[in-house]
Amino acid sequence: MQDRRHQQIRPLRRCSLEHYTKGPLLDGLWKRSELSPRDRSVVTVAALIARIQTIEMPFHFSLALDNGVKPAELSEIITHLAFYSGWANAMSAVAVAKDIFHQRSVGIDQLPPAKDRLLPLNEEAEAQRATQVGNNFGHVSAGLVQNTTDLLFRELWLRPALAPRDRSLVTVNALIASGQVAQITYHLNRAMDNGLTQPQASEVLIHIAFYAG
Repeated sequence: MQDRRHQQIRPLRRCSLEHYTKGPLLDGLWKRSELSPRDRSVVTVAALIARIQTIEMPFHFSLALDNGVKPAELSEIITHLAFYSGWANAMSAVAVAKDIFHQRSVGIDQLPPAKDRLLPLNEEAEAQRATQVGNNFGHVSAGLVQNTTDLLFRELWLRPALAPRDRSLVTVNALIASGQVAQITYHLNRAMDNGLTQPQASEVLIHIAFYAG
C-alpha cells in the first residue's frame, strides 16, 4: 500500500500533506491492530462513496481487493450505499469499479446476481423496527415507511453477498461520513448485534475521522 500511495503523493514531497499522509495515516492509522486491514478498507470505501470522493476511489477500491474484500462484496457495498447515500453516489462508484474489475479480469460470474436467495429474516426484531418506524413517520410519508420495510429490511439487508456485520459497518460509516446523525444510534446498535465489538466501533470513529473530517 505504501509504495503505491507514495508514488501518488511524490509531487508533494517535503510538503506538510506528504508528511501527514506517510506518517500518521499510512504508518500510523492503517497499522493499528484494533481493526483488520480488510475492515479499514470497508470503512474507507464506504466513506468515499458516501462523499463521492472519486479521486481516491481507484486506489482504495484496489486496496480493498488486495486486503481481502471480494469483488462481489465491493459490488454489493456499492449497491447497498445506493439506498443510504443516493443513486448518483453509487453510479459514480460503479464507473470506477468497472475499470478496476476490468484491470483485474473480474468477470460477471464473480459478481452478485440481481436476484439471489435471501438470508433468514428475524421476524420479531423486524416487526418491532417496522412498528416503531411506522409510529414515528407513517403519518408523514407512508410510502417511505413501506419502501424502508420492503426494499431495505426485507430485501437489501438479507442479500447474501455481504455479511450483516459488513452491511452494518458500511451503513454506520456512510451515515457518519454524510452527517446523517439521526440514524446512527439505531444502526450502531444493530452493528453490535451483527457482531461488531465495542473496541472495533471505537476504532471505526478514529479511522473515519481521517477520511470524513
